[in-house]
Amino acid sequence: MLQWLIDFVRDAGPTLDAFIQNHGAWVYALTFGVIFAETGLVVCPFLPGDSLLFVIGTFCAKGSMDLWLTLVLLIVAAILGDAVNYHLGKFFGPRVFRGEGLGLWGKLLNRKHLDRANAFYEKYGGKAVILGRFVPIVRTFVPFVAGAGAMNYQRFVVYNVLGAVLWVGICTIAGYFFGGLPWVKKNFEIVVLGIIVVSVLPIVIEVLLAWKRGRSAKAAVVTASAEATEKN
Repeated sequence: MLQWLIDFVRDAGPTLDAFIQNHGAWVYALTFGVIFAETGLVVCPFLPGDSLLFVIGTFCAKGSMDLWLTLVLLIVAAILGDAVNYHLGKFFGPRVFRGEGLGLWGKLLNRKHLDRANAFYEKYGGKAVILGRFVPIVRTFVPFVAGAGAMNYQRFVVYNVLGAVLWVGICTIAGYFFGGLPWVKKNFEIVVLGIIVVSVLPIVIEVLLAWKRGRSAKAAVVTASAEATEKN
């Protein structure tokens, strides 16, 4: 097992480089889709936007991807994502905050994350659209909240574009300069693997905590039921 992991890490860089070279257009399309989904669909807050931008920047530093094409595409993806999310919030948001049933759509919305984003928006106002870009989970819900709160769309567009340029630009260019460091170049595969692990870890923790909460809630129901039976 250990040897397999060592071989995997050693071969990961060349394998990814070869994949990008052979499927360049699809790689750009995939990254575009991930950034659009994380910012545009409130059911996709688990997608690792920050780390993806950073990793893509490191690959740009290696010459595997074009930096300027990447920046333009992903900025457009982030702008379109927030715009779609805003309109979803405008259409569904009032019903969600009134607690009206929305069927499967309502079940897919994480109310805790939505309330967190709402508090963030109430604290920072329109600037939350920009600041929220740099906060995982919050960035997926803030445009929805802005739409639900009937924020003026022309004002939202300004914040949306500015936030997308700053978020994509800072994260990607940071990865680009990081990927250009001599030590990183020598240990590129290990660095990329480490970034991926760190990115996935919060998702794994959240899933485990949700599973634990589910078991605790189920145990509480069983206990309450047993106590009620004994009393009867």
